Amino acid sequence: MKEKIKSIKVDYLARVEGEGALHVKIKEGKVTDVRFNIFEPPRFFEAFLRGRHFTEAPDITARICGICPVAYQMSAVHAMENALSVSVDGQLRALRRLIYCGEWIESHALHVYMLHAPDFLGYQDAIEMARDYPEMVKQGLRLKKIGNELVTLIGGREIHPINVKVGGFYKLPTKADLAVIAEKLTWARSAAHDMIDFTARLDFPDFKQDYQYVALRHPDEYPFCEGRIVSNKGLDISVEEYENFFQEEHVKHSTSLHSLTRNGEPYATGPLARYSLNFDRLYPDVQRAATGARLSETCFNPFKSIIVRSVETLQAVEEATRIIEAYQQPEKACVDIEARESRGCGCTEAPRGSLYHRYTLDAEGTILNAKIVPPTSQNQKIIESDLWHFVPENLNLSHDDLTWKCEQVIRNYDPCISCSCHFLNLTVERG
Repeated sequence: MKEKIKSIKVDYLARVEGEGALHVKIKEGKVTDVRFNIFEPPRFFEAFLRGRHFTEAPDITARICGICPVAYQMSAVHAMENALSVSVDGQLRALRRLIYCGEWIESHALHVYMLHAPDFLGYQDAIEMARDYPEMVKQGLRLKKIGNELVTLIGGREIHPINVKVGGFYKLPTKADLAVIAEKLTWARSAAHDMIDFTARLDFPDFKQDYQYVALRHPDEYPFCEGRIVSNKGLDISVEEYENFFQEEHVKHSTSLHSLTRNGEPYATGPLARYSLNFDRLYPDVQRAATGARLSETCFNPFKSIIVRSVETLQAVEEATRIIEAYQQPEKACVDIEARESRGCGCTEAPRGSLYHRYTLDAEGTILNAKIVPPTSQNQKIIESDLWHFVPENLNLSHDDLTWKCEQVIRNYDPCISCSCHFLNLTVERG
């Protein structure tokens, strides 16, 4: 008897941060249901922030994620500085970009070598892959370590840095401190080129979507911490206008809110969006490496995000090298700030995509309200959309192979499920 109904069920997704699951239902050759289930308990970070002083926000938000704490800190400090009309520039601003470089290097190296490459090479995990590709895995670990060392040097420690504050830093590195890591970045540059060459040779499904890409765009730089929010569909707004154009909704199968445009459309953020909207902001040698890897100036195949992450790793290494070469230690580690009643927002580019923060403060600088929109929440709808389109094109695959590929569709986005599960509106109606 011909099978008419088939389900793909993954109880626990592997090689992603946090706990989530996947359920796809197929009836008579058509997909009838797709649910990217996020069931990890909400952690209510917005609630934790209420009643705390604005100076505590960077240290509290850093705990949201152990892989990209810098992104949470930077979005928090930019939002607070926006609220308090403070501008940080010069070498302090450069140091912020430098610590961001470290986070991109360690996060991208972890994802490419440990979490994503096994999908393309047919291994269950990086441990199994290391038996056949020991040097490649060692190179990935060494590259990640350099990123971690850079975060430690600027941030005080590699996990949940403690040296970042609203207005700058608590302590500044010396020129000699940075010279030590500069030597290691010379090797990292070569390793990043190898990373691009390796990922470019992988076998990619012929799968493309007409994505609405959303990312920051800066007039002079590949975006980390500043810029306007733009899209390939004509959006061009200030960070302060974010909530006029984007909204969140709760769905039954997820403890993470889903982000959409105000007209109800899903959108994608992350490496593919940044790259496609900012190719002309890459350093010339990084552009050449990208085109040498057979990437166009825009990329709409989510499976090739592994190449784009490698390109961004090279960009981060080059950026870090240039910042260190030009560094002159400032006289002060931070700018002076006075509390006042205000409201402010900030948006930076985490490795996984745009990260938005908004805070309301009272006259003493106490946080009255907080809103944090992480990249995974923004990408959930587009992940489900990818599955709706990918599964019908691959029904010829065996059940196990199709299940594997569906998991890979999710891992293309490197979802940080833990990061996204920190907010939930609860309404209780009693009769």
